[in-house]
Amino acid sequence: MSTEPEPTETAEPGHPGDENAPEGGTEAPEGGTDATQGGAEAAGAEGGATSDRSEAEAELAAQQVERERIELRKAEKTAPVESGGRLTGAAADLLAAVRAVEGGQKPTSPVFSGPEPAPRRPAAEPVRRPQPTAPVTPAGPAAPARETVEAVHAVLTEGGAPQTLAPQVAAMLGDGAAGELRADPWQLLRVAGVRPEQADGFARALLGAECGPDDERRARAVTVWLLEQAALAGHTALEIPALTAALSRRSVPDPDAAVQSTIAEGDALVFQDALDSAAPAPTPTQESEGEETEERPVRVLLGLEQYALAEESLADGLARVINSVPKEDGSAAGWEQAAASATRSAAELIGAVAGHGLVLHTGGEASRAEPAALVAAARALGLRAYAATHSTDGRRRFAALLADVTPGAVAGGERQGQDGPAAQQAEPTALDDALAAVVTVAGLLSGAEGPGRDVDGALDLDLLVVLDAPQLDVETAAVLAESLPDGARLVLSGDPGVLWSAGPGRVFADLLAARVCPQVASRTPDPGPIGELVSGIGIGELNQVEAPGKEVVIVPVRDAREAVHRTVQLVADSVPRAIGVPTEETQVITPGHGGAAGTRALNAALKERLNPGPGRFGGFDPGDRVAYSPTPGHTVPGRVVKADDDGLHLECAGAPVVVPKERVEQSVRHGWALTAHQAVGQRWPAAVVVLPGDAAQALSRPWVYTAFGRAERHLSVVHGVEQALPQAVAEVLAKPRTTRLPALLKAQVPAAG
Repeated sequence: MSTEPEPTETAEPGHPGDENAPEGGTEAPEGGTDATQGGAEAAGAEGGATSDRSEAEAELAAQQVERERIELRKAEKTAPVESGGRLTGAAADLLAAVRAVEGGQKPTSPVFSGPEPAPRRPAAEPVRRPQPTAPVTPAGPAAPARETVEAVHAVLTEGGAPQTLAPQVAAMLGDGAAGELRADPWQLLRVAGVRPEQADGFARALLGAECGPDDERRARAVTVWLLEQAALAGHTALEIPALTAALSRRSVPDPDAAVQSTIAEGDALVFQDALDSAAPAPTPTQESEGEETEERPVRVLLGLEQYALAEESLADGLARVINSVPKEDGSAAGWEQAAASATRSAAELIGAVAGHGLVLHTGGEASRAEPAALVAAARALGLRAYAATHSTDGRRRFAALLADVTPGAVAGGERQGQDGPAAQQAEPTALDDALAAVVTVAGLLSGAEGPGRDVDGALDLDLLVVLDAPQLDVETAAVLAESLPDGARLVLSGDPGVLWSAGPGRVFADLLAARVCPQVASRTPDPGPIGELVSGIGIGELNQVEAPGKEVVIVPVRDAREAVHRTVQLVADSVPRAIGVPTEETQVITPGHGGAAGTRALNAALKERLNPGPGRFGGFDPGDRVAYSPTPGHTVPGRVVKADDDGLHLECAGAPVVVPKERVEQSVRHGWALTAHQAVGQRWPAAVVVLPGDAAQALSRPWVYTAFGRAERHLSVVHGVEQALPQAVAEVLAKPRTTRLPALLKAQVPAAG
């Protein structure tokens, strides 16, 4: 590694820490809730309205189908049971089993020793629910009546709660919101950002002596709140022992009763999943002879219905893709010829896709050439093949790669396929053809990009390759799986070493662990000193690499103040002068938003140096570099154009975006410095990774791997954590997430060899 390029000394930047910097979104946590020794912050701020077919609208539309399906499932359920004592049959047995497990006793056999479900028929073709062929823009919730808001306002005032919560409470609880809130003050805990101690104070003010920690209403509300915090940390469900331990820390006197009450009232769903070490099922001879057999070991979990149904829907959709026979499109000889003309790793991928509905592909940045070769080969065979990325930047980069593979082959599928929104011009260029074959996930699901949908509502395609697959959360993945037509092929491609999705679940990692489909590992290494450094980090080694062209530079610092100063020097002077990368193409990455060298402090110092101004609109000025969060966990880099009565005008990936005034504070922040979670899925010519001393506890191998891997040509590391960096790379792995997808898949799909 090289030493720092000799900087031209500049004036010391002003003291960082602009407290008025907008809190547009917090870094998506890897894990850790009250149920798992920690606490979680929301991954990104609520999105705001944008221009026609903007990123926000596309993302919201992409979730609409899944939410409608969940509502239908909820409507089909029986009426809620009033209390646990009135449950009968299997529900009562399941509650009894929960109590037994929590008490350390043997679970009752009627619940966990029931007959195995009938095996899924591999060739069964499910009846597909008709869906609209045109994208439907989801209508936002109707604004609550003025009288309802005023009534809630009065109750909040009486209880000493912020009056600004009135519209949210009214929209959440409906016309009778004031009465419901007075009858159950802990309903306030359902509002985002409200914590149990705040809801407790509100309840004491309203109920007086009637308020107590043993109140059943409080126990249920805190249970649901803990499950919501777990979802923010990536869990789709929690094991009941972890949940009851968290309830105890929240001063719930009887955690078991709280869990049972939550189940009985239908506020959460209970599940039992067989463990991997489960004993084999008893043989018919053993059963007939009355021979005692060991009970199957299981784990009992509790989860919110939204994520539970999404995970079950995802498992069903993936099982359908795996078990369905791929369409007879393209002869076997054509696939073999395509594989023969490809590189070794690409040939292996093409061969696996030829005969399977679902294939997993793993590798670093350089391995993207392999799915590009696959898409080009498939379109040359006449298939309607598309690739989907998570960002506009990723779409542009993959399209350029695809255009370089086989320019003539890329256009074939589009010209033989259906006319989509990306219609071909009279004389399309190779890049135009490639862009027609590459979409964003949000644009594909909303219909704004790609092939659109067929008469049955399924995506009108034969092959879909999803890049950066570790960024898929369970809800988005469920919508994708349900949207695929029968017989279509799905390839999930990504780097398993990067940070997981901001939303709940670990879809790609779960699929790799379940081993229910072919897995193709790329043999294409990332080139250059940065590629060598990142590859070593991926296996837990922080190696010294030779960087003759100053591709990797280490800048040691003593404290956070010096880290901010040296970062500004690097971005504004050293990297442009010594490396030749302009300031606007250099991205700063740091572990968190707070602290003396977090994104707020760094953005304040960088703005003062690069675009000083009074912050005329919510702290922003024209020319400011920003990070826009149209939906939670989704960050889009952009630049401020102007501000007027309509809101803050941005330019994001070449497209205009207007953020209304009331959404600016929640969804826009300065973007010279980002967290690694905000930067994942994107790359810049140069990256400056800042590691101040107070960030040592936030470091992990996936974080370092992701942050260092954002650089294409040059990486500067502002290093102030000493031995904490190699220790994190060697020892600190991703925080575990509790999910059910592997168990759900193994129940439907036999393990692949």
